[in-house]
Amino acid sequence: MSESPLKVWLDRDGALLRLRLNRPKANIVDAEMIGALHAALDQHRDIAALRGVLLDAEGAHFSFGASVEEHLAERCAQMLASLHALVLAMVEFPKPILVAVRGQCLGGGLEVVLAGGPIFAAPDAQLGQPELKLGVFAPAASCLLPWRVNQAVAEDLLWSGRSLDGSAAHAVGLVHTLAGDPEAAALAYFDEHLAPKSAAALACAVAAARAPRIRELRQRLAEVERLYLDQLMSTRDANEGLAAFLARRSPTWEHR
Repeated sequence: MSESPLKVWLDRDGALLRLRLNRPKANIVDAEMIGALHAALDQHRDIAALRGVLLDAEGAHFSFGASVEEHLAERCAQMLASLHALVLAMVEFPKPILVAVRGQCLGGGLEVVLAGGPIFAAPDAQLGQPELKLGVFAPAASCLLPWRVNQAVAEDLLWSGRSLDGSAAHAVGLVHTLAGDPEAAALAYFDEHLAPKSAAALACAVAAARAPRIRELRQRLAEVERLYLDQLMSTRDANEGLAAFLARRSPTWEHR
């Protein structure tokens, strides 16, 4: 029996839920990882005294991204539906989800991070949405990145596919706190700012701050999902890019 893709435990006398991606070094965000994250959030959602969640990852890298195999035409509808359901579960979670990032945090991995926050990152972490290099785009990040940074920065990252190191991500507002040890920084933030608060009041504050964006996000995720499935995946280049990645060759674009 394989080890669970996610480590789950309660910390700080039950006030903090710990979630740790547990498939190093890549920590791929595949169907199993998505399911484990969603189940852990569902299981702990109604704990009255919970004041926060800390999401981090085992190993040197947060995540290399989503499973490319699950992005292929015959599987991508199910993959998108499950990832977007997780994103909504994270954004709607009644307590803050702190995220500690080191190493590479790319693609679907960054989309998961964007659904949480605040983000604590090492200066040399690499955060990016490289999907366009594969002939596809990042649906959830298209909705979530503009929440974190201004529209121009979001478009640059989504269209160029380039990554920002932790310092550059902090400069544009994507990363909340830079730290050599992002997990320790996130724990210190929790201890100072969240642990002393009323969990009931905190839940109301989270709902109040996010309500309009949650309504918008539900609509936007449905729109970009349809764009991805109905238009993008009917193009020759999207299928070529994914096939080329799996074959470890350079794609040949025909712009159709």
